Amino acid sequence: MTTLAANSPRAFEIGNRNEIPVIASDIIYEGAAVGVVDASGHARPLNAADRFAGFAEAKADNSAGAAAAINVRVIESGKVQLSVSGAVITDLGQPVYATDDDTFVFLPTGAAFIGFVHRFVSSGVVVVAFDTMNYQDPYGEYTVRETLSGVKTFDIEDNGKVFFADAAADDDALTMPAVATPVNIKIVAIGAFGTTKVEIAPQAADKIQGPDLPGTDNTPLSLTKATQRRGDFVRLVTGDANGPIVAEMRGIWTTA
Repeated sequence: MTTLAANSPRAFEIGNRNEIPVIASDIIYEGAAVGVVDASGHARPLNAADRFAGFAEAKADNSAGAAAAINVRVIESGKVQLSVSGAVITDLGQPVYATDDDTFVFLPTGAAFIGFVHRFVSSGVVVVAFDTMNYQDPYGEYTVRETLSGVKTFDIEDNGKVFFADAAADDDALTMPAVATPVNIKIVAIGAFGTTKVEIAPQAADKIQGPDLPGTDNTPLSLTKATQRRGDFVRLVTGDANGPIVAEMRGIWTTA
């Protein structure tokens, strides 16, 4: 180990700006959400598979250049007004995602995490707080995500998945597998406040049990639609002889 024997001036940075080399033959426009390509570390207009790196402060035109010929200057933390599909006044604190450099949504499937709703502005428009180095996707522990639609009987291949049900979920027929099939899943109501009913049925003669839930054979576990909040969820595991067990939940769920 060698310690300094003389002054060693260093280059320090302050503020919330960063610069990232741009991929070849592309343009990042001012205001675009910028993503970093995992395989190369280069910046580009955000793709759903990228890590969000901030918003472009100015246009970076590398349309005729090789990779890393220029850098894009990004704002990596702060608050920004965005159009977010389906945003309503009750969405304060909700996580926000992007499917490309200018499309922002609440549904985490096929999207990159951006930040959290800081303030409601108008229908479909909110101020989003973002911090690329410190904010974390609340669903980050689940690498496999699916949107629920229609009939679904969960099976062993659903272990470790998080499922998202939107306002159309009233018609979904969701069924847990037999108790002998080991399953650990999370089901999230992603629709706006009071729009989403989630109902999960056990197998015949089974019951779903959990905190203050007595459980009744052949009776579904239901999220109360009138009080449902975006992000209400239940995590269900199998293994008990009587039926699935509620390991975690948020929201008002009943089995009566």
